[in-house]
Amino acid sequence: MTGPLASRMPGSETGVRSVRAYLRSRGRAPVSLADRYVTVFGLAVLVAVAGQPVSTLIGGLAGAAEPARMGAGVALVALAMAGFLAAARAAGPVLLPAPDATWLLLSPLDRRQLLGRTARTLITVAVVAGLVLGLGALAVLGAPDQLVWRLLAALALGVSAAVGGMALAVLGQASQSWQVWLTVAIAALVVLAVVAMSGQLRSTLAIAAGAPLSAVAAAVAGGAVLCGLLAARAWAALGRIPARTLVSASTRAGHVADATVTLDPGALTWIAEDNHWRARKLGSRRWPSLPAPLALAWQDWLRLARRPRRLATMTATAALPAVLAQAGVTRVALWAAVLAGALAVACTGVSGARRDNDNPVMARLIGVGRRPALAARAVLPTVLSGVWTTLALAGIALIAGGFPGTEAVGGGSWSGAWWLLGPLMAPALAAGALRMARRSPVDHSMPVLDTPGGAIPTGPLIWAATGPDLAVLGCLPALSAPLVPVNGLGALLAAQGVVSVLVLAGYVLRDGTRKAG
Repeated sequence: MTGPLASRMPGSETGVRSVRAYLRSRGRAPVSLADRYVTVFGLAVLVAVAGQPVSTLIGGLAGAAEPARMGAGVALVALAMAGFLAAARAAGPVLLPAPDATWLLLSPLDRRQLLGRTARTLITVAVVAGLVLGLGALAVLGAPDQLVWRLLAALALGVSAAVGGMALAVLGQASQSWQVWLTVAIAALVVLAVVAMSGQLRSTLAIAAGAPLSAVAAAVAGGAVLCGLLAARAWAALGRIPARTLVSASTRAGHVADATVTLDPGALTWIAEDNHWRARKLGSRRWPSLPAPLALAWQDWLRLARRPRRLATMTATAALPAVLAQAGVTRVALWAAVLAGALAVACTGVSGARRDNDNPVMARLIGVGRRPALAARAVLPTVLSGVWTTLALAGIALIAGGFPGTEAVGGGSWSGAWWLLGPLMAPALAAGALRMARRSPVDHSMPVLDTPGGAIPTGPLIWAATGPDLAVLGCLPALSAPLVPVNGLGALLAAQGVVSVLVLAGYVLRDGTRKAG
């Protein structure tokens, strides 16, 4: 609370410190010298372990970058920055722990000083993200000369961009007008990624890669000034953030923390889904005249149709595998990106199957058998994953010429037929998504594997592999496509179609009669 009550307090900053000191004295024990030693020792070990790989990576940045991959690399950096801003906006970014949000937020304490600790945490997060972005930008543009100075300039520009973006997200939380500017910044980064992928910025990127150090220093100075102005405005706006916004952000953060501590990420999807629909008023529509299983699954189609922005986002992400292919990632990483993206898209259409699994009583009251209901609910994830995978594979074939290494098989390439694998992989991907939706929570009572790299709990490991294992099994023919000669295209497509359909049918027949685990 700000205003008259706060102004009557003698020294608001001192008041915040006194309150926090009082709470610490009544709560957990103060931090001891041994605790500080463990923290410093852990940081030292982290630096020692990561020092050699980081130094090797930095040493490999010397020299000019390959012009053909420069556009795709800049597109990835721009998309990473856009994702950072979107994540900051979704998180709040300003929030408080649950006790502070409950008891201290509406107290007469000065709100800006109360949020000072959160502001310092946000700066730390932004600095770390900026260092990663700067290192990625230098890896894309290269360092034709003066590696040390160009590295420092890239890191400074990355930190300035990340801190300025975080400050913009804080301003957007305090004012709707700044929220518009934040949206414009995210859209501009996405447009920059698209333009960079099209090759229109090739000459501009070449000039930027070989720019003299004086121009780079001027760019660093300009970025630092702009970052400082935004950070100052964000600090001044901390006291004007509405309490309702802070409570909502703190509640979301508390749910995320609980799901992380209990290692139950599946709870996050329910929280996000319920929060989305809770504040919306939906009109009643006539139920379509469809057979019983298909009419039951109609709610999944209707739920997706009422979220057009999600559909647009899923369609846009189909270009990411092509960007990765043009950037020069390995074949394994490219296939992993395709399967992960297709599974994520398929999972957006399995909410009904998840609710049937969590509440079997309601499913029985509807009067539709478990197996027909599961088969009907498999249609939407099949369509979604098939369309997305087709677009992704077609983009890889058009932009990057196919997967790496396919030209060496059989003396030719069948990259123009990559898109045919998309519809054929869809049933297996839908089976994997349904299995992910119907899996049980993490079983923390399972044994722990003792490996040379450390202890690995098998409960979270098995939970994470439940679903993707079925998708990988059903897509094995497609995964072996780079090893198949050109004249074996027909047999490969037939094998993929048969295996994919068998995997989905086997899953429906096996798990359609019992609760999945």
